[in-house]
Amino acid sequence: MSLLESITQSEPTKKVTMDEPVESLFSTTASKLVGKPINRVDGSLKVSGQAPYSAEIHLDNKAYGVLVGATIAKGQVQNIDSSSLDGIPNIIKVVTDPKHFLRNSQQGGLKKAPKQGATEIFYHGQPIAVVIAETFEAATEGANALKVTYKDETDQAALNFTKELSNAHAVDEKKGSDKNYVQGDPEQGLADAEVTLDRFYHTPSQNSSAMEPHATLAHWEDDKLILYTANQMLASCKQQVMDALDLNKDQVQLIAHYVGGGFGSKLGIAPESIAAAIASKELGRPVLITMTRPQVMEATVRRSNTRQRIAIGCDKDGVIDTLIHDTISSNLPDEAFFEPTALSTHYLYSGKNRRVNYELVDMNQVLSGSMRAPGEAVGMIAVECAMDELASQLDIDPIELRRRNEPEKDPSKDIPFSSRQLIACMEQGAEQFGWSQRNAKPASQLEGDWWIGTGMAAAARGNQLQSSEARATLQVDKSKELGVKAVIETDMTDIGTGSYTVFSQVAADLLGLPIDHIEMKLGDSALPPASGSGGSWGAASAGSGVYLACEQLREMLAEKVGLYPDTIQLDNGQIKQVGKHDLTAVEAAKENGQAFADSTIDKISETTGVSFSENVLEKQSESEKYDFDNTESYALADVIAGYEEQKVSAKGQIKPGKNGKKYRQSSFGANFAEVAVHKVTGEIRVKRMTGAFAAGRILNHKTATSQCYGGMVFGIGSALMEEVIHDKRDGRLCNHDLAEYHVPVNADVPQLDVILVEEDDPYTNPMHIKGIGETAIAGAAAAIANAVYNAVGVRVYDFPITLDKLLYEMPE
Repeated sequence: MSLLESITQSEPTKKVTMDEPVESLFSTTASKLVGKPINRVDGSLKVSGQAPYSAEIHLDNKAYGVLVGATIAKGQVQNIDSSSLDGIPNIIKVVTDPKHFLRNSQQGGLKKAPKQGATEIFYHGQPIAVVIAETFEAATEGANALKVTYKDETDQAALNFTKELSNAHAVDEKKGSDKNYVQGDPEQGLADAEVTLDRFYHTPSQNSSAMEPHATLAHWEDDKLILYTANQMLASCKQQVMDALDLNKDQVQLIAHYVGGGFGSKLGIAPESIAAAIASKELGRPVLITMTRPQVMEATVRRSNTRQRIAIGCDKDGVIDTLIHDTISSNLPDEAFFEPTALSTHYLYSGKNRRVNYELVDMNQVLSGSMRAPGEAVGMIAVECAMDELASQLDIDPIELRRRNEPEKDPSKDIPFSSRQLIACMEQGAEQFGWSQRNAKPASQLEGDWWIGTGMAAAARGNQLQSSEARATLQVDKSKELGVKAVIETDMTDIGTGSYTVFSQVAADLLGLPIDHIEMKLGDSALPPASGSGGSWGAASAGSGVYLACEQLREMLAEKVGLYPDTIQLDNGQIKQVGKHDLTAVEAAKENGQAFADSTIDKISETTGVSFSENVLEKQSESEKYDFDNTESYALADVIAGYEEQKVSAKGQIKPGKNGKKYRQSSFGANFAEVAVHKVTGEIRVKRMTGAFAAGRILNHKTATSQCYGGMVFGIGSALMEEVIHDKRDGRLCNHDLAEYHVPVNADVPQLDVILVEEDDPYTNPMHIKGIGETAIAGAAAAIANAVYNAVGVRVYDFPITLDKLLYEMPE
């Protein structure tokens, strides 16, 4: 710590940068809640309707706003006729701001506002105004009645992805999450290979379809803007709001105590947030804007459609020499995001000749951005379907083909893996699924009217760490059984993933308290900034901030009671001594110096008769109150009572470091599926799925398993039904609600079995955990597609696999 930091720092902070592997305290704590499948600590609030989401916050004198979207795909707004609403009761005002309204949502993690402006139209549904009324119903009626005239340039819009492929251009690699890469001579390697496979795969646009629609309640306290909003990453979203409205950091506060799902669609601010802020400022009263489901689909974020080329060259034994992954995705003009489909292709399989190449097509369609497992979710459909087809071509078991191409190091960067359990996942998954009993020959198992097939696919999702902070406070609380509680504060959000619960488990173990003695405060930008929920890094990053804050408290308590950090044990509200500390040279010198100082003070007192004041020796004698040689333990509440105001606080701060560059970090897994395909109609039913996933230490087996369930269900949707359809004539989104945009429902989801493969990875973070929620979706759709091929012998390269793509090729 620098001198400046020591002077300006207001509270003790444990700072760790992940430059080296670190040991985890979880192996030494007396409490062992981490890993246990405990119920969600906020579960009862949610099921009883007591957990308030953004649209449910009540403020006095609240007005309601409904956005108005453009009805053309390209052109200019010429006039908004507010008088068209005359006569509609309870209408307050039509608000528009041609300069500050958001053209589209923002990507996650960025500090700048997204494109702004409500005059030039770039896509159908782009928000151009908001109607404010005393009731939501009146605002809705007004929004539907508002007359807008345009200069319509839809005939010049780019609305057909296939036709626009010839206009694909290079991506801005500096602004993307992956880069183009060439190693060796891929095209020559492909030409020289004994066996080749070269295929194009098409995946459609998809929508996150989170349960909670985007909503913001805005109000101003003098010149301070407070937004109750549905966002996944508050720290960066706050900066986006500041930039959009030219406010400073003290003028903006975002609150999102509960978020009803996001899956990437709420990583950045969306148009309703700034519209609500502007309307609230103009009216001088709170304004709530809740997007309708069609507006969410038309004006927030979609997963980009893609065309992917996968080309593999190998020898007759299946050992890969060449691997090519070229992708074209789409986005709005002047947007840099591209779908990073090949994130895992870089390191999943061996091969000396490699190419990853990205291009982008400008389209007049809603913004494309991150959706659950951006890149891998659709990229691994192509890679893993290609691997299955190659295995069939070589007459090699798909698991064996992957085993033969297991790299010892990252083949693109020539660096070691921090840990890699892909083979273990495949083996454990195969055993539980019964893979050895499968019928490898396609279209060979007919049960009644249904063809039966099985398939598998690997899963991988890169592991990342983001800078995060948290504060932990121990304070006397006589309402608690042990007389003390811990308060944990960070702006991290809980989007349904279980943040409240797993962070409570972390704090409970490190501070030696029951789970009901932990008070978790999340979702407020006034709290220490964390990574937010996204990228499968939330638990690892924000959780590490919580972990380090608690570790700092442990060290402070150890010093106070005369112990060392490695000899203090916090156990059910008691402080105990465990083990023996081996003094370092520095510590030994310090203790010798202290002993000499004590002896000198005693001699001076004896010689002069002067007694040193109590406050001079206070720090020296503080730890002498605690004698662990004669007392087994001391109550934590009593020790905390000795602090000023009967509480003590500390912060934790984690930062990514050299480990992320020296080691390839990734979660791995394997998905297995069995399907039935009707011999007459081509209807596909998923009969069962098994997933085996390795993601470091598991914080909560129940919430982690639920995350895997969710990823596998996403895989079912991606494989069989999910597809955003834009009208190629006028840019309208044809299936802009959950009646027409099909997602898996209970009847579509079979028994799901999840195996959490044991793993410990000290290179990732102090807790040794990795992301898991997005790992499970990677490869899930491919496993289903491969099972469909095994059932009926039909390869589908254009997703989703709907029955019309099977009917004319079904076996007799």
